[in-house]
Amino acid sequence: WKEAEELEVQVMETRKRVLGEEYPSTLTSMANLASTFWNQGRWKEAEELEVQVMETRKRVLGEEHPSTLTSMANLASTYRNQGRWKEAEELFVQVMETSLRVLGVEHPEHADQHGQSGVDVKELRAMDGGGRAGGAGDGDDFEGAGSRASRTR
Repeated sequence: WKEAEELEVQVMETRKRVLGEEYPSTLTSMANLASTFWNQGRWKEAEELEVQVMETRKRVLGEEHPSTLTSMANLASTYRNQGRWKEAEELFVQVMETSLRVLGVEHPEHADQHGQSGVDVKELRAMDGGGRAGGAGDGDDFEGAGSRASRTR
């Protein structure tokens, strides 16, 4: 994880300097670093980056953009792993309702959000980790690292 973290920090800082803090690739780099923290159980560090990514994506892409929804689901997953059930549930429900309204039940992004995020609120408290959101991103590189089955952009 140490090597991955060092490279991700270097890429993130370079993208911030060259492309700007709100550029999609920069946000992807920030989310990648958050994912590395997440995989190590470094919840607070993951949370800080995830909040930045989510808030920026809301402002730049809009609250209903698939990348924004993915960021929200990732933050909800981090809350869940910290035992912050109420905050996790609120975000997961918001993601589910928005993706259903915007993308529809048959859309692959909705299926990813529901299937990978653990959005079933009845089972939310029974979950013990796992599950990060899959979803759309800016399309230029992978967002996340590590042992999870899926990761976001």
